[in-house]
Amino acid sequence: MARNEIVGMKELEKAFKRLGKVPQTVATKAARSGAKIAFKDAKSNAPVDQGDLKSGIIMKPERRVKVGKKVYDIMMDPAKNDIFVKISKAGKRSYYPASQEYGFMTVDGGYIPGYRFLRKSLTENTRIITQTMVNEGIKAAEKALEARG
Repeated sequence: MARNEIVGMKELEKAFKRLGKVPQTVATKAARSGAKIAFKDAKSNAPVDQGDLKSGIIMKPERRVKVGKKVYDIMMDPAKNDIFVKISKAGKRSYYPASQEYGFMTVDGGYIPGYRFLRKSLTENTRIITQTMVNEGIKAAEKALEARG
């Protein structure tokens, strides 16, 4: 198997050819199944002090009108920004989730590295996410073919 070959991709392409155009429901199910993996991993690896950071991670579908494409964002809940935005005595704003993800500079010029819990949820699970999306796409495409008769 070639390094960049995705197991099951040929079967998925064959199912799509038989279907004609990829139904939105097939793309949505496949995208959601892959996004769930990254979402669960981000939540499980988020640093915990009071639990606000972990509970603030949400999975939200992007609003797009393109047919056949569904994108999910794994992001911090904007409704909880009042919890996450801190203002120092000097009036500087800091965003707590960003400092935990990317790290921050200390007063004396040192650097405290971040956890990269959001980034790692994707990079460390790329193969699993891809395989899950392909498998879910095959299942949904086969189901759509059966429904057509």
